[in-house]
Amino acid sequence: MDLTGKTAVVTGASRGLGRAIAQGMAARGANVAVVYAGNTAAAQQTVATLEALGVKSKAYQCDVAGFDATKQLVADVIADFGGVDILVNNAGIVKDGLALMLKEADFDDVIATNLKGAFNMTKHLYQHFMRKRSGRIINITSVVGLSGNAGQANYSASKAGLVGLTKSIARELAGRGVTCNAIAPGYIESDMTDAMPEKAKEAILAQVPAGRMGQPEDVAALAVFLAGEAAGYITGEVIRVDGGMCM
Repeated sequence: MDLTGKTAVVTGASRGLGRAIAQGMAARGANVAVVYAGNTAAAQQTVATLEALGVKSKAYQCDVAGFDATKQLVADVIADFGGVDILVNNAGIVKDGLALMLKEADFDDVIATNLKGAFNMTKHLYQHFMRKRSGRIINITSVVGLSGNAGQANYSASKAGLVGLTKSIARELAGRGVTCNAIAPGYIESDMTDAMPEKAKEAILAQVPAGRMGQPEDVAALAVFLAGEAAGYITGEVIRVDGGMCM
């Protein structure tokens, strides 16, 4: 998958899954706009890693939940890179708790970042992609958006909402040569999973037929494929990367 000359915008790209996706795009030749919420040092580290691969990269601090902020972000990226070809809506937060105890703000914040943030970015690039008659939109949802999960009513709802958003945008833009797909990761190794007790990890692995947690690169590889020309006839799909956990 050659992405040379393309520009990708990856939200939540300062570390973890977002960084892996950005690196995957850059390794195939794409220039990358790194969007992050607050960790400037991590974002600059990501940019340095991408530039070492020989592509153009720049970091942009933005709370994707903000409608006006994302509008300005998109304008800035287009001005700096000359256009956008790929949008990866990866930014997300968690504020877990049983629904009985969940605070209203915890529900609203998760929906605002995970779901409305993806809508904001998509809306502000919508006409840009239409005019180009090409584009790739990739939303990072989750298997819990398909199955639900106790203690994650807000997170599961936001990720389920992404599925509906993906399919709706796919129908709207298919005739313009723009695809919109979602990736639903399962349990992926991260700072959060590294801190889990061993018994908790064992309980998770018992649910995964593949017998291991996924790596960020497992998800990044699919994102790169969906961003390329070979995936031009795939749209409106939700593809799990979960080791068979939710099959």
